[in-house]
Amino acid sequence: MPKIDNLLAILWMLQSGEKITAKQISEKLEMNIRTVYRYIDTLSTSGVPIISDTGHHGGYTLLNDFMEAPLFFDVEEKTSLFHAAIFAEEAGYYGGEALNRAISKLSKYSNREQETRLNQQVTSLNVIGRINLRSTESYLKLLEKAITEEYSVEIQYYKCSENESSYRLIDPYKNIYWNHKWYVIGFCHLRNDIRSFRVERIEHLLLTENKFNSPEHFSAHDFFLKNLLPSIDDKEDIIPLVITGNQNTLHNVCKHWFLGNYLQEQTSNQAVFLLERDIIHTHVPYLLLPYGKSIQIIEPISLKQRLVEVLSEFIEFHQV
Repeated sequence: MPKIDNLLAILWMLQSGEKITAKQISEKLEMNIRTVYRYIDTLSTSGVPIISDTGHHGGYTLLNDFMEAPLFFDVEEKTSLFHAAIFAEEAGYYGGEALNRAISKLSKYSNREQETRLNQQVTSLNVIGRINLRSTESYLKLLEKAITEEYSVEIQYYKCSENESSYRLIDPYKNIYWNHKWYVIGFCHLRNDIRSFRVERIEHLLLTENKFNSPEHFSAHDFFLKNLLPSIDDKEDIIPLVITGNQNTLHNVCKHWFLGNYLQEQTSNQAVFLLERDIIHTHVPYLLLPYGKSIQIIEPISLKQRLVEVLSEFIEFHQV
């Protein structure tokens, strides 16, 4: 019988709730008693809380609530789950309470050696998230319920481009976390179209009794990225954007969430992007300004002129 099968067989015997001896295990599974001891040590090392009593009435038993424990998580797996929980907390994950319960179980069902190693490895990580002055946890929980049970929601939504908030009825399809912000993607009955909404801009949310059917094969991920990135419609108007600079800064430019999608070629001191002329003149100047003098535009020359215009507008604005 393979080792894993023997381990599971011993575990099932221990889960009977009755005290069992190494000799009984040896006879039941037809194995050497020393092998039984090795398997018991293996189970204990993996985190199974085996209680060993010595003496005439001795034997092995399990903690009464072991059935609730996650089985056979090694230290690396437990550490990864702890680290994932730290990232989730900094992201404002809305299942934090349940996540904390799960993490506490990982600690509870760890032996002393595992617990010591876990404490050492978990404290090696610190995540600094973006400061969010407004909690979105309650809204995200309601949205999750609406998404899974397919209920429409009424929201009062504020947009920076509008002077006042508006009421919307939406059919939520998916929650998305991107760039330190939470969004909900869904069908907006006011606009009669699929839209994305920043959850932190929702001022009021009400779960309705209206049911909807989520569209098949709809990808909220693809929809969201498509709305972030301008589509290139006119292939004939595509021109190269060539930038030089020091290696580290150029690497950051090439990894930019927007520009990186149009990267065609990258060397140690030069990067080439292919974009529509209008996109280069409307979006790119504002994306490149933060890099200052650490990069230089080689072409198109018109982008240099556009950068001068943008800077002149800033100067004129702040001189008023």
